[in-house]
Amino acid sequence: MAESKHVVLPITGMTCANCVASVERNIKKEKGINSAIVNLSSERATVVYDPTLVKLPIILQRVERAGYGVATGEADLFVQGMSDDNDARRLEKALSAQEGVLNSSVIYSAEKAKVTYIPTIISQQDLRKIIKQAGFQAVETGDSAVDAEAQAREAEINYQKKMLIIGLIFTIPLFIFSMGLDLGLIKIDMHSNWPKWVMFALATPVQFYVGRQYYIGAYKSLRNGSANMDVLVAMGSSAAYLYSIPIVLGLLPGHVYFETAAVIITLIKLGKYLEAKAKGRTSEAIKKLINLRATTARVIRDGKEIEIPTDEVTIGDYVLVRPGEKVPVDGVVIEGKSTIDESMLTGESMPVDKKPGDIVIGATLNKVGLIRFEATKVGKETALAQIIKLVEEAQGSKAPIQKLVDKISSVFVPIVIGIAVVTFLVWFFAVPPVADAEISQFTRALIKMIAVLVIACPCAMGLATPTAVMVGTGLGAEHGILFKSSEALERAGKLDVVVLDKTGTITRGQPAVTDILVKNFPAGEEEILRLAASVEKGSEHPLGEAILTEANQRGLLLSDPQGFQAQVGSGVTAEVDGKRIAVGNLRMAKEMNWQIDELQTDIQKLQDEAKTVMLVAIGDVVYGCIAVADMIKSGSKEAIDALKAMNLTTVMITGDNLQTANAVAQQVHLDQIIAEVLPADKIEKVKQLQKDGAVVAMVGDGINDAPALAQADVGMAIGTGTDVAMASAPVVLMGGDLNGVPKAIRLSRLTLSTIKQNLFWAFIYNILLIPAAAMGYLNPMLAAGAMAFSSVFVVTNSLRLRRKKLTVH
Repeated sequence: MAESKHVVLPITGMTCANCVASVERNIKKEKGINSAIVNLSSERATVVYDPTLVKLPIILQRVERAGYGVATGEADLFVQGMSDDNDARRLEKALSAQEGVLNSSVIYSAEKAKVTYIPTIISQQDLRKIIKQAGFQAVETGDSAVDAEAQAREAEINYQKKMLIIGLIFTIPLFIFSMGLDLGLIKIDMHSNWPKWVMFALATPVQFYVGRQYYIGAYKSLRNGSANMDVLVAMGSSAAYLYSIPIVLGLLPGHVYFETAAVIITLIKLGKYLEAKAKGRTSEAIKKLINLRATTARVIRDGKEIEIPTDEVTIGDYVLVRPGEKVPVDGVVIEGKSTIDESMLTGESMPVDKKPGDIVIGATLNKVGLIRFEATKVGKETALAQIIKLVEEAQGSKAPIQKLVDKISSVFVPIVIGIAVVTFLVWFFAVPPVADAEISQFTRALIKMIAVLVIACPCAMGLATPTAVMVGTGLGAEHGILFKSSEALERAGKLDVVVLDKTGTITRGQPAVTDILVKNFPAGEEEILRLAASVEKGSEHPLGEAILTEANQRGLLLSDPQGFQAQVGSGVTAEVDGKRIAVGNLRMAKEMNWQIDELQTDIQKLQDEAKTVMLVAIGDVVYGCIAVADMIKSGSKEAIDALKAMNLTTVMITGDNLQTANAVAQQVHLDQIIAEVLPADKIEKVKQLQKDGAVVAMVGDGINDAPALAQADVGMAIGTGTDVAMASAPVVLMGGDLNGVPKAIRLSRLTLSTIKQNLFWAFIYNILLIPAAAMGYLNPMLAAGAMAFSSVFVVTNSLRLRRKKLTVH
C-alpha cells in the first residue's frame, strides 16, 4: 500500500459551518481520500490521501466544484544561467512537476520565471532551490519573504471592504429616503410613482452587485445538495426585492420593500467584513512565530565570512553570531561562550549559558558573546519550523465538541427554511387580518418569513470552537506550550490526576554535589573535594562525574591519578600527589575496615534526605564525605503547589526505592508516590488510575516514558527531553521545568470555558430569536443586524483569551 500524503490547502470563500461541511463532503467523494478536515477559523483544509488513487489537481477541482477557491501565490523570479530556449523548457518542466505548483512559465528572452503556487504546500524558497538544483540561479524580483497566503486573505478582506462601501453608498440614501417618506418628512403627491423608481434604482446595485456573492454561493451550495448561510440571505433579500417589483410596475398595490432588501445585504456584508478582520487577529500568534526568524546569516565559506539569506544556510556550515544578533538556524557551538535568550520559544525568562558542545536554537537571541556554531538543522527541520508546523496542525484539527456542532449545522439551514415556510403559512392562513391595516395579509406573512430567514445564524455556531482553539493554541505557543491537536487542548481541561516522572521531570536528572563534610582535616573541604575529584578523573560513573563537575566549577587545580582502580559497587582508589586516596560508599568502608563513627550521624541524616554519600579516605583514615543527589529542579515545588491549588491529585512515579521517593515527595509536597516501578510497568500504573475513573495526564521526558505518555489521556513531554518522548506526547512543554504543566491545564480550562460561552451564545441566540422573528417581534432589518453581529461577538469573545494570564496563584 502506498504511503499517504498530507496536504494543507488555504480555502477562500467560506462563510459558515455549512460551507465547511460542503467542502469536506465534496473532497471525501473522491476515491483515495483518507480524511478531510476543514477549519472555518483558519480557513484551511487538511487532507490525507493516497497519491496512487488521486492527485492534487483533482482535489483542487473538488474544492472549486463545491463553490470555493484555494488561495494561491505568484512568484516572479529572475533566472540566470539559461543558455537557450531548451533550458527554459527544461526548467519549466522541473517547476511544473513539483507538488503545489499550479502553473509555471519560463521566458528565456526575458530570463524570467513566473510561478503560481499554493503557499501552504510549497514556498518561494523551495522554488529557488528547485531552480538551483536544475543548474540555474534564481534572483528574487519581489519580496522573497512574502506571505502569499496572507496576501490572498488580505485581498479577500479588501474585496469585502469595497463591497461594503459600495453597499453603504447606495443603502444609506435609500434608507433615509424611505424613512422620510414613511414618516411624512418628504412631501410628495400620493399618486406619484417616481419615488418607487428611485428606490428601485438605489436597491438594484446592492441586490445584484454587492449581493452577487450570496447568489453564487447559494447556487453552488444547492448544486452540491446542501444549504448554507448564502441560501438564507439570498432567499430573504430576494423575497423583499422581488415582491417590490410588481408594485413599482403598478401590477400590485402596496408598499415597496427595497430598503429592507438593501439593508439586509449591507448589514450582513458589514458583519462579514468585521468578522474577517477579527478572524485575522486569531492567527497573530503564528505570525509572531514566523517573524521571529532571522532573515540573514553570517557563514564561513572558503575561509571568508559572508552574509547570506538564512534559507541558503546548509547543514555543516560554520555560522557566526555576534552579540545582539539572532541565531539563524539550529546547531552546536564549536567556539566561544555566550548567554542566549530562549524566551521566545521556551517561555523561560532567564537567559541560558552556552559553551562549546551546547545546542543553540534558531530564532533565539545572542546576548553577550561572539559564538561560532555548526549548523545541524536548517529550513523545515529547525525547532522553530517544527513548532510552527505543530501549532498550525493543532489549529487545523477538530475538537471533539466541534463534531456535535457540525452535525447540528448540517441540518440547521433546512430546518430554518422549514420554519420560515411554516411562519408564512401561519401568518397568511391562521392569523386573522388586522382591521385598517396598512399592509395586506400576504405582505405581512412575507415580512415575518423574511425575518426568520435572515435572523438565523449558522456562522456563530461554526466559529464558536475553531476561533477559541486558534487563539488558545497560539497563546500556548507564546508561553512555550505546544498542543499538537485541539482534542488535547480540550481534554487537558478535564484532568483529575497528574502523574509525574521523577528523574528529569521533577528532578534535574543529573547528580550534583549537595554537601561536603570534613572531620579532623585542617586543609578544609576544597582540598577534600580536589583529592576526590582527582581520583574521579579516571571514572565514568555518574557520581564521579558529579564530583568532578563540582571541582571544575570551583576552579580547583586537579592532579593526574596514578594506579587508578575501580571496585564495582564500592568505589575507586588511586594515588594522588603521592598519597593513596579512596572514594567509596559504606560497602567500601566495611570492606576496608574504616572507622566512621564520628560521621555516622551526619551520614544517616544525608541518607534520610535521599542523598548518596561518598566517603573520602587518605590512606586508611576517613577525613570527610561528599553527598551527591539528583537535585530538585527549580520551579518543581511551585508547579506542584499550583496543580494542587487547581484541585488536581499529584502522583510521582519512579524506579527508585521508596526511601528516595519519599524524600523527594516531602520536598515538593506530592499527594501520592508509586516507587520501584520498572520502565515497562509505568504504562500499567497509568492504566490502573484510568480504570479507577480518573482522567490522567502523564508528564515525562525520557524514552522509557514514551508508552505511558501515549497511554495517558493527555501526555505532556518536557521539551528538554528526547525526540521519542515528544513524538509520543500530544502536549510538548518547551521549557525545561514543570511550570508549563499548570499553565497548560489553565490554558485548556480557559479555552474550554470560552468555547462553552461561544456555543451558549450561538445556540441561545438562535433558540430565542428565531421564534421571536416567527411571532412577528422582529422586522427583517433588525434581524439582519442581529445576525451580522452574532458571529462578530463569537470571534471577539475568543480574542479575549489573548489577554488572560496563565500563571496559577
